Amino acid sequence: MGEADKGYWLLSETSGIGETRDPALQRDLPLLEGQRWLAAGWRDFWNGASSSLAYGLGVFVLSVLFVWTLVGFGRDYILFPALAGFLIVAPFLAIGLYEKSRAIGEGRPITLGSMLRVRPRAGAQVFFTGLLLSLLMLLWTRAAVLLWSLFFGVTAFPGLDHVIGILLGTPSGWAMVVIGTAIGGLFAAFAYSVSVFAVPMLLDRRVDALTAMGTSVKLVWNNLPTMIAWGAMVLGLFAVCVATGLVGMIVIFPLLGHATWHAYKAVARPEE
Repeated sequence: MGEADKGYWLLSETSGIGETRDPALQRDLPLLEGQRWLAAGWRDFWNGASSSLAYGLGVFVLSVLFVWTLVGFGRDYILFPALAGFLIVAPFLAIGLYEKSRAIGEGRPITLGSMLRVRPRAGAQVFFTGLLLSLLMLLWTRAAVLLWSLFFGVTAFPGLDHVIGILLGTPSGWAMVVIGTAIGGLFAAFAYSVSVFAVPMLLDRRVDALTAMGTSVKLVWNNLPTMIAWGAMVLGLFAVCVATGLVGMIVIFPLLGHATWHAYKAVARPEE
């Protein structure tokens, strides 16, 4: 049975979001298993640390350029949703880090060049997944702009210096915060579930994008407490990146990338 057939079989053996026919989908992992993934990711980070640091530095530079472009072209009103949306496309950006962790596990040498020239076993399917995640990010930012318009009308954005006061100092602002958090949470939950294992799977197996994303959703659902706790850890570390003006991205992004590969191995490749 080929890898694509295995992925299709895995999906077809499940029916209903809460029903599981394949016991292999449920791992019975400890709630805080993510701490072990972070520890394993930290070891991978220091195994040839220069390549991971260079990768993190590159993501940091791209992030700063993106923020500068938004502010410079007067699009600062989507800065906050764009920062939140970064978590949607981050799994695609971290594919080189998955490759490094896979190479370390297989005892192969790894360099920054090989991390940047990674060749996923699924081929172009991984780029199709990246496109879908980018479209989801654009949809989220557009929804955030429409939400602002619903509560404050078609008015000029007050600027980053005043928006916090408006959101936390007015009834409309509080209503938008509550409703926006609920809507953003739905976007985040969907994006997290379809992407957390999909990109590592496309690197590792010959499956199509939709099979990988569907399998990722099922694996998240069948290991929900552990995956919620893992998502909270990722969110907390990303908050540290934002609080440090994205400088923390240089170390934290590679750490999370390596740790995500170990999460994939634990949940999607338990036979190892």
